[in-house]
Amino acid sequence: MKTIVFSAAVLAASALYVGAPATAQDQLDINNPEDALEVQRKFICSRAEGDPTFGYFQGNMFSRVEGERDRILFKLVGVNVRQCKDYHDPERGKGFRSVSREVMLYLDPETNEVLDTWENPWTGETVKVVHVANDPVNMREPMHVYRKDGTPITFNGMFKNGRVFSSFNVPLFYKNPLGGDYQDYIGGTYHAMEMFNDYAYEDEVLDRENMKLSQLSFSWTRVADWLPWMKMGDRIGIMFTATIGARVNTADDIPEPLLSEMKANYPTFLTPPPLDDDRKNVTSWMLTKEAIDAERGQE
Repeated sequence: MKTIVFSAAVLAASALYVGAPATAQDQLDINNPEDALEVQRKFICSRAEGDPTFGYFQGNMFSRVEGERDRILFKLVGVNVRQCKDYHDPERGKGFRSVSREVMLYLDPETNEVLDTWENPWTGETVKVVHVANDPVNMREPMHVYRKDGTPITFNGMFKNGRVFSSFNVPLFYKNPLGGDYQDYIGGTYHAMEMFNDYAYEDEVLDRENMKLSQLSFSWTRVADWLPWMKMGDRIGIMFTATIGARVNTADDIPEPLLSEMKANYPTFLTPPPLDDDRKNVTSWMLTKEAIDAERGQE
């Protein structure tokens, strides 16, 4: 097992951003749909097509079982790498689409070692850890100035004291890839909620010449069912994840030893997918199914 040391330096995106005074002509107007799209794109990736962006994050994963004290199960470190492609629709106007992939490692909460196996405290069984290596995680379709119903896009972030705050939630409810042919009768759906908050500086966000936010930081929270590789079956309980992160400039700025771990075991995750990537998105459940199938094939 390898030890990951949590980095505080990379999360220094909270340091004060100082920009030169801007005139109205220099600034994007969020009430203008075309400018609102540019602002939205800054939060997601770069305004320059094919310019990679890297989001590093770290945090903890907890269990919640009725009648038990919540416990920390894993520490987490990971990175998402993405880039955006330009689009144009004669009716919906200018647009873009993000393509990305991400890796997240489960660490021992006491030693910070990357886990190969994990002893389940409820069942006593030692199980193989399946780290997150989702490739790809792409926007399903481009985002344009005008939505499909013809209404203009809006940016719903909050501007306060020189900062910009943006939040969005992703409710997930779909058939579990590990389920059988009778899920409609007995259940077997993946049920989760992903919650994202982004934090940036108004000077950068509204600067018309700025192509990519250098001071972007974020948080990610998830409430979900047990991880499939934990082999919890139908045991009552849920997991919740809390992380913080920040955009880093290049792959070389990913904190060590995560960077070395990625170079050794996940080298493709140091660059984003191709701009025209049309593959189906991958989830952790799909990866776990592949790992289980491969293990069974070796028995």
